[in-house]
Amino acid sequence: MSSRAHVFTCLALLLFASTMNAQPAGTSPPSDLAKILTFETEHKTGVPGGWGGGPAGTIFADDKVVHGGRWSARLEPAPGNQPGFTSMTKSIPMDFAGSRIELRGFLRTDAVGGFAALWLREDGDAGPVAFDNMQGRQLKGTNEWAQYSISLPLSPDARRLFFGVLLSGDGRAWADDLEVLVDGKPVWDAPRVERPKTVIELDREFDNGSGIVLQALTPLQTENLTTLGTVWGFLKYHHPQVVQGTRHWDYELFRIMPAVMAARDRAAANAAVLAWVGKLGEVAPCNPCARLEESDLHLRPQPEWLSDEARLGPDLSRALLAVYRNRPPVGPQFYVSLAPGVRNPSFDHELMYAALKLPDAGYQLLALFRFWNIIRYWAPYRDAAGVDWDSVLPRFVPRVALAKSIDSYKLEMIALIATVNDTHANLWGSLDVRPPAGPCQLPVHVRFIEDRAVVAGYMSEEAGTASGLKAGDVITTLDGTPIASLVERWKPYYAASNEPTRLRDIGRALTRGACGEAAVGILRDREALVLRPSRVPAGSTPAEATLAHDLPGETFRRLSDAVAYVKLSSVKSADLGRYIESAAGTRGLIIDIRNYPSEFVVFTLGSLVAEKPAEFVRFTSGDLANPGAFHWSPPLSLPVGKPHYAGKVVVLVDEVSQSQAEYTAMALRAAGAVVIGGTTAGADGNVSAVPLPGGLRSMISGIGVFYPDKKPTQRIGIVADVRVQPTIAGVRAGRDEVLEEALRRILGPDTPAGEIEKIARAARAGSAPAKPPPSK
Repeated sequence: MSSRAHVFTCLALLLFASTMNAQPAGTSPPSDLAKILTFETEHKTGVPGGWGGGPAGTIFADDKVVHGGRWSARLEPAPGNQPGFTSMTKSIPMDFAGSRIELRGFLRTDAVGGFAALWLREDGDAGPVAFDNMQGRQLKGTNEWAQYSISLPLSPDARRLFFGVLLSGDGRAWADDLEVLVDGKPVWDAPRVERPKTVIELDREFDNGSGIVLQALTPLQTENLTTLGTVWGFLKYHHPQVVQGTRHWDYELFRIMPAVMAARDRAAANAAVLAWVGKLGEVAPCNPCARLEESDLHLRPQPEWLSDEARLGPDLSRALLAVYRNRPPVGPQFYVSLAPGVRNPSFDHELMYAALKLPDAGYQLLALFRFWNIIRYWAPYRDAAGVDWDSVLPRFVPRVALAKSIDSYKLEMIALIATVNDTHANLWGSLDVRPPAGPCQLPVHVRFIEDRAVVAGYMSEEAGTASGLKAGDVITTLDGTPIASLVERWKPYYAASNEPTRLRDIGRALTRGACGEAAVGILRDREALVLRPSRVPAGSTPAEATLAHDLPGETFRRLSDAVAYVKLSSVKSADLGRYIESAAGTRGLIIDIRNYPSEFVVFTLGSLVAEKPAEFVRFTSGDLANPGAFHWSPPLSLPVGKPHYAGKVVVLVDEVSQSQAEYTAMALRAAGAVVIGGTTAGADGNVSAVPLPGGLRSMISGIGVFYPDKKPTQRIGIVADVRVQPTIAGVRAGRDEVLEEALRRILGPDTPAGEIEKIARAARAGSAPAKPPPSK
């Protein structure tokens, strides 16, 4: 929802994937680190000494363009390859004290199309805990040497610092004379600290594998493992010994699992679990005890299963009820905390086991149990998932446990995550195994319009034209299989809050497959054709148009003398006041959020169009003392700011409007804007990262986002005041029907349709503003 959440989840996770094995452990002596930071070390193989990163062939030591000394570092995509994402990486242990860490250095750029940046990330046991970069500064184009700086507060949970330089897109970037500072002093001068080791650092019994080997599961074993996973998750967030971090709870699962699987019946399995619980020690009577506040309660915990003696047996049921009744009031939890201010869950000390050799049935079950219990206790929209969550665990126990390869394990986890029906929740970084799998795709954008797969445009003009496909072509078959059949087969692997968003993501991947020729059945006007275009390597053509449906060109412009336009995909908060002043005198302002906002502008922009303070949202958040409970916050309001825009305000949304985009639309509508378009993605709320064994990572919506009257947005999305969807005929004609309706709302119903279409066409073509019709 916030700009920071967007940057963190996109770039931090991408950098996390690229740095898991980038640097060996150890600390360079001060003199060595100083030379590494200034690139004055020995450069074997042409890569700056002491640095890692990638992709291969994109990072170089340069002695021709330098800021100081003899060497600099140059980031440059390989010739002939599609520009992507290049990152130079260094890592050091965070064995020092202080309040703030800073990365400072000099950058120079040449024809950078995306952006160049310094980046800085602190990692804890569960992965990234803090991240910053320069993406918002948009250092692009050609720039001479200049010094830049980014910084982060030192997190007490951080154990390792990753930092470096990145280049997104084409062009070249140089870096030189970097410094890592703690409270303004070189990092090697900072006071050294020896952080106390946690139980997960001290207990190493299962570092090399769980020891659980499975070839098959009987119905009894599936039932007993389901009970074990349920009990294990309950104890994780309720038993004082686990909550306080005195047990490596992942490894405790591996210790009890063999006995449960070997049990001859349910009673024997329950007896084994009871003995295991007993080893944690008796739970002392609480004084005071946790109390569930009812006045602001949205979701209740669900402890009723603890009394199910038919399932648990009387002894285990009583033991678990004793744990629940004697839980203490609010206090810290070892495996979860609530982020300050926002209060979305942070899943602390959850190891990813990135070096784990898969398949491993025990670790695969750990992944299932971890994710399932996170949804049960910490997902604010569990009641909106549209599935009986208790039925999901037994269904997936055999599927996940018996996955016999890394890819099949990933695919089963993708299917599990998809049952949550949360667009934020996915197996991020592993979607290459999701069908349709393949290294290549057709060079066209596919969008589902009128429930049909339609060619909406080209990824590049040259490759798209060569394919023979045209905008407005309806794709009916791929390699002989009807599109409807493919969609039904693939839907279980696409995590999405609603059907338009699921089809959005299927459309983006629809034409992937083997490289080379594909048989594509199409309907062009009324003529059925079979074309044989070639798939090209995925990522070899820009894909930005699939991520946004706004207008190409400048962030702000006048579409006519009467209509101003601003798109949020490239907006900068600092420019909004100037934009509003430039829009003065127009009859209407179109705010295009058919995209993801580049910066968090909810309050800045909302205050400039609001005539009076307006409540627009309220949140729900979890409860550490009562896992599973979610409480309401008071409503949040927009303030009134200056300069004020006095004309009509129209907001454009569609299926790519997600999370922060939806939150922004809520605020602008409360400020008096009219929302026009289609169903939005229906996933709002700051995301919480979920680390999973095998170096995998998912996310969930971490807080609930509701209207002030407590009506939901999750899965529903922002319901437009005026519903307008693109049509196949409109795509064929090159029209933007959503934009046309916005113009009609501003200019009035008496404005000739031809004039409306003319302004919209000129806007999408990026040509000069059209002459407006005379004022009425």
